[in-house]
Amino acid sequence: IYSQSGGFQGLSFAIPIDLALKVKDQIVATGKASHARLGVTIQDLTQSLADSFGMKKPDGALVASVAPNSAAAAAGLKSGDVITEVNGEAIVRSGELSSLIGQAAPGEKVKLKVWRDRTWRDLDAKLASAELDKTEVAEANGDVQPGQLGLAMRALTREERKQVGVDGLVIENVAGPAARAGIEEGDVLLAINGKSVQSVEQVRSVLAGKPKSVALLVQRDGNKIFVPVQLG
Repeated sequence: IYSQSGGFQGLSFAIPIDLALKVKDQIVATGKASHARLGVTIQDLTQSLADSFGMKKPDGALVASVAPNSAAAAAGLKSGDVITEVNGEAIVRSGELSSLIGQAAPGEKVKLKVWRDRTWRDLDAKLASAELDKTEVAEANGDVQPGQLGLAMRALTREERKQVGVDGLVIENVAGPAARAGIEEGDVLLAINGKSVQSVEQVRSVLAGKPKSVALLVQRDGNKIFVPVQLG
């Protein structure tokens, strides 16, 4: 920003030249710039989440939810998957996945390396258009302390299931590590460590193994997000 003193002050932004040239070529060829989308809500892994999924390092993009009828759904991606590579290029942070997919063209096929159920899988996805789908990045608070889980919950009633569109456990009271991790009353617990839950007993069965940390998938205000809770 030019100033009266002759200096230049404020913020400036730079676009990589290869990206600018790619957008230019698209506009010249079609009259507009098109971007691809996979159709997932993703978040960064913390070490606590990585431990919960049996990973040594918190590298990759954690899939919190998959949009219906999206490229991700067609490829077989599931909530709880961790995408670690796209076409052989490593993904360390979730933003890197968004960048790679956003630079691809709609209709382009990509190979994804995915960590699921403590094993590696290779999936092929045909990307959709940004106008039809979208990829969002969610954030989770991973700063929790040792202790008990601290949740009081119950199964959703039939009417509640219709209202929220999912099946799970509604959280009625929060204390201890779950509260410090950001879990709130009214959240709907959908899964623990990647396993869907519809009863309190299913949660207890996971905790019976005395894990040091668990990853809770909750729905809040229509959005799904994984939250790590450190237990010991």
